[in-house]
Amino acid sequence: MPGLAVAYLVGYYPAVSHTFIHREIEALRALGVTVRTISLRRTPTAELLTESDRQEAERTWVVLPPSLPALLMAHVRALATRPRGYAAMLRTAIRTAPAGVRAAVWQVFYVLEAGLVWDRLHREGVTHIHAHFANSASAVALLAAELGRADGLRWSFTMHGPTEFDDVDGFAVAEKARSAAFVACIGDYCRSQVMKLTPPEVWDRLVVVRCGVDTERFAPDLDRPRPAAGPLRVLCVGRLVPDKGQELLLRALALLQDRGIEAELVLAGDGPSRERLEAACKTLRLNSSVRFLGSVGQDRMLDVYGDADVFCLPSFAEGIPVVLMEAMATGLPVVTSRIMGIPELVEDGVSGLLVPPGRVEAIADALEELHRDPARRHAMGEAGRARVEGEFRVDRSALELRRRFAGVAAPVADAVAVLPG
Repeated sequence: MPGLAVAYLVGYYPAVSHTFIHREIEALRALGVTVRTISLRRTPTAELLTESDRQEAERTWVVLPPSLPALLMAHVRALATRPRGYAAMLRTAIRTAPAGVRAAVWQVFYVLEAGLVWDRLHREGVTHIHAHFANSASAVALLAAELGRADGLRWSFTMHGPTEFDDVDGFAVAEKARSAAFVACIGDYCRSQVMKLTPPEVWDRLVVVRCGVDTERFAPDLDRPRPAAGPLRVLCVGRLVPDKGQELLLRALALLQDRGIEAELVLAGDGPSRERLEAACKTLRLNSSVRFLGSVGQDRMLDVYGDADVFCLPSFAEGIPVVLMEAMATGLPVVTSRIMGIPELVEDGVSGLLVPPGRVEAIADALEELHRDPARRHAMGEAGRARVEGEFRVDRSALELRRRFAGVAAPVADAVAVLPG
């Protein structure tokens, strides 16, 4: 019986910050979809934190760095057998190139990588590429699809935001949306921003497909009761970068202590802001109240969520954060910013508390409110769990993606022949 085969193309895969992509791929495979994983760059071994990550890395084809003979042969084959497609790829590369010499050089790299990707997928019999993010992976997927369009090669991508919305021309968001067979937008806010950039005839191809979590795995640990008394245990999970607003949370914690409220904070994740945040802890006299866990593998995350009373993510810019879904699925009430797509997940006063972005006092007030009312924390945790189960399950997202792929990807009679290396 014919099956369905797609290639997933990501800049780095697998990666600590992209575990939701791994879950999505696993859910598609469970539905019988053959998913060929491609990473433009190799994930450093130190960042493969779990055995599952290491196994997925082994089965993933890494484009860079290519061998020179393989690169030359791929482009020779493309020029010899697909001259019109090759010309279309070059025209698209020129049309979508951002201004500047450096951007032009990167566009040359994307053309070289696209030739390799097309050659590989053509020989493996895969006719659809799906990329995550409107970045380098989608740029390469777009060009590879132009090269292989006569063969039926098509592409799609998942649009996340908000980074891409800060530079829609640099990321060629409108061009990519017009070219793709469909765009999986993670939420209504995200879809509306792409609609703003594209003509109405494209809008039907902009579909909402939520990122999701495995609600069987991320579930409340009923054998680990959260104590009603003692310090408020606050958790924040995410890369340590300015966008996430972790310094606001440190200042809110200091404000709580000034009010005589005991609170402890765990920061799970790593990134370029760590040194600054550690210095802020010293300045605010929070060293004994804050723990930096660094990067944490998915095999340890359930324990991290289980040790918390409240999850707080005071971001300045977000799509719909998967870490919020995970926290809510485990029964944690959340405090987070009222921005962008977050209200599509968190209902203020029901499954969590939404605060104005950048307001330290509002974060502190919300945490104090939850500290003083354990029963409300519990009720919010139950409501959050129900919200995630209702609309943010990865198996539901995979079903919708499979339906979309089936409409654009040619079926294959047998399992895809995966080439070595």
